Amino acid sequence: MKRGGKRALLALALALFALGGWLAHDPYLLVRAQFERQRLAAGLAADTIEVADHRWVYASSDVAPADAPVVVMLHGFTGSKENWYPLAQRLRGRYRLLIPDLPGWGQSERKPGADYGFRAQAARVDAFIRALSPGRPVVLLGHSMGGGIAALVAARDPEAVARVGLLDAAGVRFDDNRFGIDVLAGRNPFAVDDRASLTRYIDTVFHRPEAKPWIPWPASSGLIARRRADAGFEQAVLDRIGRGPERFLPGDAAAAIAQPALLLWCRQDAVIDPSALELYAARLPQATQVLLDDCGHMSLMERPDAVADAVVALIERGQPR
Repeated sequence: MKRGGKRALLALALALFALGGWLAHDPYLLVRAQFERQRLAAGLAADTIEVADHRWVYASSDVAPADAPVVVMLHGFTGSKENWYPLAQRLRGRYRLLIPDLPGWGQSERKPGADYGFRAQAARVDAFIRALSPGRPVVLLGHSMGGGIAALVAARDPEAVARVGLLDAAGVRFDDNRFGIDVLAGRNPFAVDDRASLTRYIDTVFHRPEAKPWIPWPASSGLIARRRADAGFEQAVLDRIGRGPERFLPGDAAAAIAQPALLLWCRQDAVIDPSALELYAARLPQATQVLLDDCGHMSLMERPDAVADAVVALIERGQPR
């Protein structure tokens, strides 16, 4: 073998050795790399901003016309901005997009002892909107916990929110299911501390087998370690939004929402039972209701085409077709 070929092989071996060392030290690196790949595939930029005493990390797209509506998307409990990327791919170019990791979650800042319940997060989201879309009301979409936050923001600051979409939203007393019973009993049904609980978590939030993410080792070990480290934080948030005095705050506030609204659920949602749709609808008579079939809690990932159609219709006509 020529000297140049030997050098190339040596360089490759050293690079693989270094990569192995990095992964051994931080297997979550693979998860971050996958998130980065998804962001690039969705055509989104990565940005940061200091708002409401927190550093926010968010994805964005401004390739739409300058006068296009601004759409802000809020993720759910244990979620992150990446949950919205399938929908963002379908909306990019038509609307300007802002997709944050909520404070305390994902890559955004978390402060020890801070309040990350519905009320506090709604105030932070309001500040985020006013900082990035000053004087221009947005279309605010929220999923699960993010839906509860979106309901509060829309109700309390109609000047900042032109239209609101609640997807599988928390914040009302839906019919009992296993998830809700566990939450009220003081447990975290989303807790992950080993491979079995990771599988159970994925099976709980997804209905369609083909939509469930494949997480091979060692990425799985990195994700498990991260979720295990977040267990105390998750429990503290769930104490506020799932069984504390704030748990029905979004539903109560929703009666004050006068803007055009979308309520979208999946029939097989095993987390926020579809009965929640009717409870929100009773408070939002102007809202259009969309109940999708063959999907679970992660409607935005399992049925992104149908969700995109409903969101576009909300924006363009005030209600889905």
